[in-house]
Amino acid sequence: MNVIGYFNETDYDLETNINEIKKLINYAVLFEKEKNIEFNIIFVKNDKIIELNKLYRNKNEYTDVISFALEDYEDIKLDRKRLLGDIYISVDKAKEQSIKYNHSFLRELAFLSIHGFLHLLGYGHENKEEEEAMFCRQELILNEYGIKK
Repeated sequence: MNVIGYFNETDYDLETNINEIKKLINYAVLFEKEKNIEFNIIFVKNDKIIELNKLYRNKNEYTDVISFALEDYEDIKLDRKRLLGDIYISVDKAKEQSIKYNHSFLRELAFLSIHGFLHLLGYGHENKEEEEAMFCRQELILNEYGIKK
């Protein structure tokens, strides 16, 4: 059984968007053929995302999404369940990027949610080849689900 937590740590009303993200993530979990996984998606404001970025990545700048993949640490292993980690999404940055890229706020939240989820599964973008594979996978999931650019 999968356990996915959704937490809105902002004062924004995100209920409708989070309900759609829940459906998307459930679809993505099935798409990726994952079972017995657990992770959280936490929606935050810019002040929290910059704090996390500074503390854990040594970058004093805003970012849109940060994933903390627990499977990156070999000492964290569970027998029956994969504890993937946490995804933090800056709602402020998502709003800004939805305007910049001329698509809906939901599309941006969906993109960031899938991006973070794929990071938890081990996808990365450290080089051009990895980036291309990850971004193709993201777009495939979003398009198959029905959230298009």
